[in-house]
Amino acid sequence: MKGKIVLIPVPYTDLTAAKLRPALVIFEGRQDLIVAAITTTKANAFPGLDVIIGIKSRNFSKTGLKTTSVLKLTKISTIRKDLAEGELGDIEGDLRDEVNGNLKRIFEI
Repeated sequence: MKGKIVLIPVPYTDLTAAKLRPALVIFEGRQDLIVAAITTTKANAFPGLDVIIGIKSRNFSKTGLKTTSVLKLTKISTIRKDLAEGELGDIEGDLRDEVNGNLKRIFEI
């Protein structure tokens, strides 16, 4: 499942409901997934760490996303595996390389 884009429920701030949103699986444990949020809101992107997944990118069609999005590597969560409600696609090629490079920069101490 690592490298897959999945749909996860993200609660509204008032916790009255949740909406399915895409996220990238960056680690799969026995019972949990570590995921990075994906959003279409570019305003909160952290330059040099978050990754723009552009609609004109070579492998965009394989992501399953509908439009240009921001992979928020600076917004990582751990969720139970059973909360992932479906797979949209995955990342590969140059996009995967960029994600791996940025994750190294984020977690390097």
